[in-house]
Amino acid sequence: MMFPILAGRESSITSINKSLEKDKFILLVTQLDDKIEEPTFENLYRTGTVAKIIQVLRLPNGLIKVLVDGLVTAKIDKFYNDSYISADITVKNIPVKRDTELEALIRQATKLFTDYVHTNRTIPQETLVAYENIKEPDRKLFYITSTINADVHKKQRILEIDDLHNQYYEALYLLGSEMEVLNVEKEIDAKIYQTMQKNQRKFIVQEQIRILQDELGEGTETDPELIKLKEQIDKSGMPEPVMNKANEEFNKLKKMPTMSPDYSVIRNYLDWMVSVPWDKFTDDNFDLSNAKKILDEDHYGLDKAKDRILELMAVLKLLNDKNIRKSPKGQILCFVGPPGVGKTSLGKSIARALGRNFVRISVGGVRDEAEIRGHRRTYIGSMPGKIIQAMKKSGSVNPVILIDEIDKMSNDFRGDPSSAMLEVLDPEQNTTFNDHYLDVDYDLSNVLFITTANVYYNIPLPLLDRMEIIEMRSYLDFEKVQIAKRHIIPKEITEHGLTPDIIEFPDEVVMKIVQEYTREAGVRSLEREISSVIRKTTRDIVENTDVKKYKKKIIVSDEQVEKFLGVQKYKQKIADDKIKDKIGSVIGLAWTSMGGDILNVDVTIMKGANKFTLTGKLGDIMKESAQAGFSYIKSNAKQFKIPEAFFKEKEIHIHLPEGAIPKDGPSAGITMIMAMLSAITKSPVRSDVAMTGEITLRGNVLPIGGLNEKLLAAVRSGIKTVLIPKENEKDLAEIQKEILDKLKIIPLEKVEDGVKYVFKDKKVVFKK
Repeated sequence: MMFPILAGRESSITSINKSLEKDKFILLVTQLDDKIEEPTFENLYRTGTVAKIIQVLRLPNGLIKVLVDGLVTAKIDKFYNDSYISADITVKNIPVKRDTELEALIRQATKLFTDYVHTNRTIPQETLVAYENIKEPDRKLFYITSTINADVHKKQRILEIDDLHNQYYEALYLLGSEMEVLNVEKEIDAKIYQTMQKNQRKFIVQEQIRILQDELGEGTETDPELIKLKEQIDKSGMPEPVMNKANEEFNKLKKMPTMSPDYSVIRNYLDWMVSVPWDKFTDDNFDLSNAKKILDEDHYGLDKAKDRILELMAVLKLLNDKNIRKSPKGQILCFVGPPGVGKTSLGKSIARALGRNFVRISVGGVRDEAEIRGHRRTYIGSMPGKIIQAMKKSGSVNPVILIDEIDKMSNDFRGDPSSAMLEVLDPEQNTTFNDHYLDVDYDLSNVLFITTANVYYNIPLPLLDRMEIIEMRSYLDFEKVQIAKRHIIPKEITEHGLTPDIIEFPDEVVMKIVQEYTREAGVRSLEREISSVIRKTTRDIVENTDVKKYKKKIIVSDEQVEKFLGVQKYKQKIADDKIKDKIGSVIGLAWTSMGGDILNVDVTIMKGANKFTLTGKLGDIMKESAQAGFSYIKSNAKQFKIPEAFFKEKEIHIHLPEGAIPKDGPSAGITMIMAMLSAITKSPVRSDVAMTGEITLRGNVLPIGGLNEKLLAAVRSGIKTVLIPKENEKDLAEIQKEILDKLKIIPLEKVEDGVKYVFKDKKVVFKK
């Protein structure tokens, strides 16, 4: 037979080249194992075909395509192995005896081969035409065996037989085996086709049944899942309008084919309807003494917040006694304070005290209104909003839901989520809260909503109007020590696998960590630093001793703190009036979302063109305060005994250090005036005096906010005297005694009233 072969191995290419150099004859044999990449003669059959190379085509990828003409069968006598395999062979001349048996074998083979070609879709029908044109019996045999899609090793057996009759018998056996395989494949195809036809017919019948049911106005569900779903709807406790809506959707579902796209949409909707609580209440615990005990266990201080919570519980108890389960109107608490002061954990404590389920929702960064109200069911992947998801998670209609970071909601083209939150938190509206996905009224009036924020002025006013603000101030140093002793250290010791018998923190060591390694309003950094000390101590114990046999108690010392935490991060400033005089540098007090801090204002005056320079990354409000202060000094230069010609050819530069930190706010006006007066009159200022207050062009000192945080920053920085606006004097009633005892607080109505407290000498005076 003429046949193309592809050669790529070096040994095969060498063999072909050697054959071309000689007489173009070559022996073709099959590998025993075709997975071997470089076969030797041990991996070759001993019987093959002598062929003549008719044509050679060298391909660009290095392969050689060779057209060979098979001539005669040959048997290998001896192998030779050099750069290619060669062998001594004996040609097998198989005699052809045409007798009755051979004719019968040829006819049978022809019949089977014809059936095989007709059955096998991969073999073209033209193959039979070529077969009929062959006259020689042996060539007919070889044509059949080469065409069959059988294993090459089975074909090799035919090649090795020395008798043509036996070769035909083997070929017939091979053809019969392949026909059986083809018949089985045909049966499988028929079954698959029947199944497809059956499913299609089932779908058509289902549609016919549905249409008939619609005509008759009745239907019965036999699907076990639908029966179970119907039971869940009936037992859910939905109000009547909601139950009607659910039943309406269920009737649509049971008449709908399961392959319909709308089937899964309605099914998901009903699953949400039955999973949201409608009438499941948890029993409230209104024992106020128990609640006070839980709040004191979980939190140190925060007396104002705790008292407000107990008042709320007392009101809830009286309403419950009258069988009124709804939360009282206007009782949505908003805890406002710096990070780390315990706003979120206080919400958890309220839920624990009441015995209610607790769910926390974070709305920080939420921009899409659908996050609150849900997506409509027409959208792909639609689902209820955060409120309904929280209700499902809680499993009851009267949980405590904490809405965290409510001051960090924003809006864009997708809607205004803060406006959607109005319906949630307004007691007049939330009895009929409508989620876009459920599309039914849901009663949220039994939920106790609590919100948290860092700053209340970032909350939209309509939303702020629905909440009661409870400010949670920064912690004092001694309070942080108590929090660390009562809460942080025991928790961290347990979490690190130790016990209080192994490690102990003295109060003075905790105070050292508070003052030298943290500067914050809350206690998160303190918790991290204490955790670091315990972690490093644990490592030392594990590396040097057996923890189970460890009996010695480690008392953490100042030296260990410095070893574990490194050099101190913050230096405790101790203000002293005896230190070197400072001219043109005054200490102000600032409020930030992280708590209070001191703010140095430096002023210098140089010769030059009339110029007023402000540096230190100041906001517009602070720049206006500086301009107003400068205008006040110029307009009252005579009263301050400043020569009229002083401001000519002078350049005034005001700088607030830490230029990378943005600064803005209306409370640095008085500080800038005092700093400019000091620089202009060359009068030193006291280093233990700080001040806060906005000013007018007439010299009036206006009230400010964040007084507690500012006074706390003054105490932390060693300030002795603080000047505050007169109108803020009323706020001192809410300041802790521990802060007031360490400060001399002087209320000011006018700027000139504070001159005598700020300057060391009497050079700066104000005479009307």
